[in-house]
Amino acid sequence: MRVNRYELNELSAADRRVLMQRVRADYAAIEGTVREIIDDVRERGDAALIAHTARLDGVTLAPEQLRVTEAEFEAAESRVDPEVRAALEKAIANIRHHHQAQLPQATWMQEVRPGVLVGERWSPITSVGLYVPRGKGSFPSVMTMLCAPAVIAEVPEIAVCTPPGPDGTVDDASLVAAALCGVRTIYKMGGAQAIAAFSYGTETVRPVEKIIGPGNQYVSAAKRVVYGDVDPGLPAGPSESVVLCDGAADPAVAARELLVEAEHGPDSAALLVTHSRSLADAVEKLLPSLLEALPQQRREFCETVLSNFGGIVLTADEAESLRFVNEYAPEHLRVLMTDPFDKLAKLTNAGEIMLGENTSIPFGNFAIGVNAILPTGGTARSQSCVGTLDFLKRSSFAYVSDEGVAEVGPTAVTLATYEGFPAHAAAAAYVVERAAARREAKGS
Repeated sequence: MRVNRYELNELSAADRRVLMQRVRADYAAIEGTVREIIDDVRERGDAALIAHTARLDGVTLAPEQLRVTEAEFEAAESRVDPEVRAALEKAIANIRHHHQAQLPQATWMQEVRPGVLVGERWSPITSVGLYVPRGKGSFPSVMTMLCAPAVIAEVPEIAVCTPPGPDGTVDDASLVAAALCGVRTIYKMGGAQAIAAFSYGTETVRPVEKIIGPGNQYVSAAKRVVYGDVDPGLPAGPSESVVLCDGAADPAVAARELLVEAEHGPDSAALLVTHSRSLADAVEKLLPSLLEALPQQRREFCETVLSNFGGIVLTADEAESLRFVNEYAPEHLRVLMTDPFDKLAKLTNAGEIMLGENTSIPFGNFAIGVNAILPTGGTARSQSCVGTLDFLKRSSFAYVSDEGVAEVGPTAVTLATYEGFPAHAAAAAYVVERAAARREAKGS
């Protein structure tokens, strides 16, 4: 098999741009199809949702089958493997612990001038739709990562959508995971039609204020189309990772971590970044046997990734490795370096940072409690991992006493006048005059 090997200092500007770009969806090519689906669901509601589910997922549902019933929850509970349930319980406990700590102070207030109080209060978003994909498998871990923080944020209306399986059901472990988190509104729908239903509502599906969760290029394109009518949440595309190593890293650990995100699909990106040529050689030597041990489909995914938008990046030194990682802004960053906490302050752009030889990326995906719904495609330069704050919003507030008017009123009048807003200036001046009169009356 071929593994890409990049000498960073020898790359042309064009080649470096390609390396940074990784896989990008061609939204222009599919936007027309996506808009047709969205418009159809918006106009015909359940009938269109059912028709597109039959056409795209191969499952025909009646309107009353769109929402998971209590009987289906109970059946899933009876069928799920006890070991899987126990793992879900432990993972959810860790996720709750981590996300509970993210809750901000509900209200704060301070006096910025005598008699001038300002502050903010946090409140939950009224309703959210959580998108849990199923195209390449079933993902109860995604269910936990989305449901747990939404419940902690006390969102009044939480609904989940996930594509039905060939038999028209939702994965048992995913249903159990939702129930353990405290969410029981789940719709059997996916793709652009699900985004449309959450955005505009149907006879069965209530519209929501915000949609959060990863999906394929059609889901991402649909989120772009409905932006403005609903908050489409974090952009989440194909999986990606960087394994950052120095010469002291264990090649066996590094090689295995390199394959973690690569096995998601052929459009993933997985890079080993190091200034140690001997480490790079050792990792490359280990990869064939590790790949051979994988099932055929996953092996083919990894081989495609490592010869396409993945591989090994050799840098001149540690400083250049750190600069490259910050420029790349990976979804998952695995740090296999001496004194990893010393590197933490220097790593500014990453969805998550897994420090040290024991902190495997799969630990973050499933068990530690950090959220695994992360920004991709370089958006970690400005976006954050999903967390409790994604389900909350801030409102600022202020109060000005009669005494405080003298502190801020004239400033407002002056700046409103300068910017050419006479109604602003007049309203502010009237309050200034009335407050001054009251102060004068009190003083007499």
